[in-house]
Amino acid sequence: MAKSIKDGKIMLAFMITAYVTFGSKKEAEKIALALLKKRLIACANIFPVDSRYWQNGKIESQQEYAMLAKSQKRHFERIKALVQAMHSYEVPCVVCYDISGASASYSGWVREETSGH
Repeated sequence: MAKSIKDGKIMLAFMITAYVTFGSKKEAEKIALALLKKRLIACANIFPVDSRYWQNGKIESQQEYAMLAKSQKRHFERIKALVQAMHSYEVPCVVCYDISGASASYSGWVREETSGH
């Protein structure tokens, strides 16, 4: 877990960004909405990406959509489970990045929007 220092005390980062890729914008929007409705994420940014990857012994190329979703670290396992249950890929990319250095107002907003779950 990422650490930051405030007033000489080490503080553990609670905020994350979940990164997920999709084969279509429609699927990205559907899963983002499901995560938002369950209050597992505070927001999602969806954007097109040009992907290159190994599959079946060769390098493939595909247009995909990526989602950056802001949440609390404690929600990541539930985020991952929901994405894997709804995703069309056999092996979806669902990864978590610890966030540090966010403003107090932004991190407070993320905490508020994803609390109670």
